[in-house]
Amino acid sequence: MTYPRMFRLRQNFPRPRVENIPAAIRDTLGKLNLQSKIKPGQTVALTAGSRGIANIPLILKSVVQHLRDLGAKPYLVPSMGSHGGAVAEGQTEVLHSYGITEEFVGAPIRSSMEVVNLGSTPEGWPVFLDKNASQADHIGVVARVKPHTSYHGPVESGLMKMMMIGLGKRHGAAHYHRVLLEQPYDPVVRAVGRHMRAKAPIAFGLCTVENGYDETAHLEACLPADFEPVEERLLVKAKEWLGRLPFHEADLLIIDEIGKDVSGSGMDTNVVGRKRALRSDTIANQPEMRFIFIRGLSEHTHGNACGIGFADFCTTRLVKGMDYNATRINCTTAGYPEGANISVHYDTDREVLDTALAIIGSRDPHQARIMHIKNTLMLAEVEVSEPCMNDLTPMTKFDVLKGPYELTFDAAGNLAGV
Repeated sequence: MTYPRMFRLRQNFPRPRVENIPAAIRDTLGKLNLQSKIKPGQTVALTAGSRGIANIPLILKSVVQHLRDLGAKPYLVPSMGSHGGAVAEGQTEVLHSYGITEEFVGAPIRSSMEVVNLGSTPEGWPVFLDKNASQADHIGVVARVKPHTSYHGPVESGLMKMMMIGLGKRHGAAHYHRVLLEQPYDPVVRAVGRHMRAKAPIAFGLCTVENGYDETAHLEACLPADFEPVEERLLVKAKEWLGRLPFHEADLLIIDEIGKDVSGSGMDTNVVGRKRALRSDTIANQPEMRFIFIRGLSEHTHGNACGIGFADFCTTRLVKGMDYNATRINCTTAGYPEGANISVHYDTDREVLDTALAIIGSRDPHQARIMHIKNTLMLAEVEVSEPCMNDLTPMTKFDVLKGPYELTFDAAGNLAGV
């Protein structure tokens, strides 16, 4: 088969960046006057999630130091729904894999899947809270604000979702993903968040926002009463700074790796498309990929291949490397069993390309529009085929680093990663 020639691009995204994270956190937390509510000797539970958030070990370490300066006794609680195999030890291992250890952050990690019931919202939805967090004098919610992979609205992923799903552990994740199959996301996440703020000792939130280079672009702390307006404002920024593919459509998108550290759905559907429309959530102008090919799993996903079912092709080595039980638990808890479906898979990348490019339509394989990325968080450098450059309108600004050059495989029949 004759393949199209390729170009290597460097994309130019907006690049606000926090240069000194400890100083920025001291500054933003200092504005909250937390010493008026957090007294010496009191305990503070801090949320620690399962996403690969830029600089998250240093962010948590800096929050811990600020609280220790107030005389408080902070500790971390894994806040990740059903991730880590939905077991306490697995969730601690997820944190350790990111470099979030007791030694580095300077605070113990208290992991449990037990929850307490905080009662119900006015709509009748029960609200669950991590048992270890419930035993603290105060709770600090640390979360990344970004577009959600399944739901669209003024509040998506951030502090509110961290309270509902992260602190709700597997109980909360399972219950609310069932509710969200029938109810719009926005009123549910707001109702649960408001009830938790009223019934649990939530003291503050810390939002981190990233740019398209997987860097910390903004850090902002807020009091519980301001969670919603702050998150709404920062979501606008997060969408503005989000990394994107250079072209809106392709015959084949090649992704080197997916993982829970990259996105809750393994790959960010805001980037690649295939975003599910649920209830009144509207999804327009999605990227359009004829086929998606996943080559492997990220190191930090620990075999969780959630999202494999949203691709058309994958490799046999990915299938052999997945933890199917962890994948199945996570996808069914989230209400997306299809996310665990195993795609058509081949032993080599060449076999996948030969199959996919033979069924793209009337264009010959050498005319195929191909894009190749490492993962949906790392989009600064990408590969695109010559037909993309000739036929499509760019969606971003970029510099050509190399090309055109032949698409090549190694002796085993596999591509090099981006």
